[in-house]
Amino acid sequence: MPDQLTEALLPEVERWLRRHSWTAADRPVEALLAAKRAAGRAGSVSVVLPALDEEPTVGEIVRVIRRELMERLPLVDELVVVDSGSVDRTAELAAAAGARVVHRDDILPRIPTVPGKGEVLWRSLLATTGEIVCFIDADLREFDPAFVTGIVGPLLTDPGIQLVKAMYDRPLETEGAVVPAGGGRVTELVARPLLNLHWPQLAGFVQPLGGEYAARRSLLERLHFPTGYGVELGLLVDALDEVGLDALAQVDVGVRHHRHQDGQALGRMAATIYRTALERLDRTHRLKAADDLVHPHLTQFTRASRSREFTPHTHPVTALERPPMLSVPEYRDRG
Repeated sequence: MPDQLTEALLPEVERWLRRHSWTAADRPVEALLAAKRAAGRAGSVSVVLPALDEEPTVGEIVRVIRRELMERLPLVDELVVVDSGSVDRTAELAAAAGARVVHRDDILPRIPTVPGKGEVLWRSLLATTGEIVCFIDADLREFDPAFVTGIVGPLLTDPGIQLVKAMYDRPLETEGAVVPAGGGRVTELVARPLLNLHWPQLAGFVQPLGGEYAARRSLLERLHFPTGYGVELGLLVDALDEVGLDALAQVDVGVRHHRHQDGQALGRMAATIYRTALERLDRTHRLKAADDLVHPHLTQFTRASRSREFTPHTHPVTALERPPMLSVPEYRDRG
């Protein structure tokens, strides 16, 4: 990180940026393999890809991880794609490329599933066995193994680290044009202001909403999982409360190329993230508000092609969260 840091940062965040922000190259894979062997069972790594209709990209991600990090280098022990109801060939292509594919509805079937990425991540803890769990989004293009090695590296080499987020450049690629730093719009407009205002200890995270992060199972199993888009912010805030800033880290893995959402999808994402933050502010008594001041819906508008009138569409802003996995009997009794 740069030597000149803004005076607005908390001193502890400035120290954290200097000590807990790395690049993937800081830990050569040979060092990771040595640390993994020395750690034994504690160094077992599961990689999870939550996937919903990711036919164009999921196969290549799986192939790269299997070839580079399971066959050429024995770093990853388990590669699981959790399919959350794809209607395309996502599951077929992931399996053909070498992943174990599990359907979301087949994990913990006594609890009916709900839509959302966080729901899939929560259930994935029952479908995996590694003591280090690494989440990778399934829509990445030009996938680099450093997305995995970078974020599992600190967990393998430093027993004090509990959760590691990837950081990267995030270009906005649309209609043939590329805006170098134009991606991550919800991060800049919603998540970063919320974190800086209410959880300033987390102000040093470059990509707080990024879907690529790794953590120790012993931490993940103690956290609540928002079922929707708020899962990344929720886990980060709760991890801070659970283990403290010095147990968190971030690693630069380069550039993230992926599919971008349209403006209305971003609006729904932003509303869910905002509500996730409100739930945590209320839970920790940092926010005093009557229940009727929270209206859990978001109304958006589209212009009809024929009438040219604006048509409202109202979407629920979900606040459902799954409990810590340690409270689930099937998880405790899994043998």
